Amino acid sequence: MHRRTPRVLVVEDDERVRKVIEYTLGPQGFDVHSVTSGGDALDRLRHRRYDVLILDRRLPDMDGLRVLRDLPEDDLPTIIVSGRATERDRIEGLGAGADDYVVKPFSPLELVARVKALLRRTDREPRIRWLDHGALVVDLDRRGVTVDGRVVELTAREFDLLAFLAARPGKTFTRDDLLREVWDSGVRFQDPSTVTEHVRRLRLKIEADPAAPRWLVTQRAVGYRFEP
Repeated sequence: MHRRTPRVLVVEDDERVRKVIEYTLGPQGFDVHSVTSGGDALDRLRHRRYDVLILDRRLPDMDGLRVLRDLPEDDLPTIIVSGRATERDRIEGLGAGADDYVVKPFSPLELVARVKALLRRTDREPRIRWLDHGALVVDLDRRGVTVDGRVVELTAREFDLLAFLAARPGKTFTRDDLLREVWDSGVRFQDPSTVTEHVRRLRLKIEADPAAPRWLVTQRAVGYRFEP
C-alpha cells in the first residue's frame, strides 16, 4: 500500500484566512494549494486530483454551493468554511454535498483535526489512487497514463515500471532492483537489457525529447530514477 502527502485545495478569497489555513495545514503534513475564486477552483479540480476541498461559502464570482454542485469528482471530501452560522446555512451546505461545516472565526488546530477526521472517515489518506506529477499523471486504479492531458498507451509491463518509479521519485534503482521489483525476477533468470529496452520505449512514449528525458533519468553506472 502506497502512502503520500494528502493534497488539499483551499478556496478562499480572504487573504488573511487563506494564509492561516495554509500556514496551519502545511506543517501538519499536508500539501496545500490555494485559489481565490470558484471558477479557478473548478478549473484546478478538472486538471488535478485532491484529497480534501476546503471551500469558502462566499466567493467573489459565485456561491460556494455552486462549486459543490459542479465538482468534477462527486466523492471529493469537502469542508465548508463560512461566516454564515445559522442552522439553515449549515443545512444548505451539508445538503449540497459538503461533509463538514466550520464557522468563522475558527480554531486552526480544530480545522486540522476535522481534515484528518474526514480523511480517516472517507478512507482517502492511506491509499494512493494516482500519481500526479503535473503534466504526467499515472492512474493506478484504471492503469492509465496521461501526459499534458493526452492518453498514452502503455503495455502492462511498461505501466508497472513507470508506476513503480513514479511512486518513488528521486530514488535510483539498478536494473537488478527493477527486475526484482517489477518483473519479480533477477539477473540470474533474465537479461538486464530487458529493463533498458523498456525504459527506452517508455521514454519514446512519455518524454517530449527521449534523448534528454525529463522524468526517466539515467544515473550513469548505477541505474534509473524518476524525477518529478
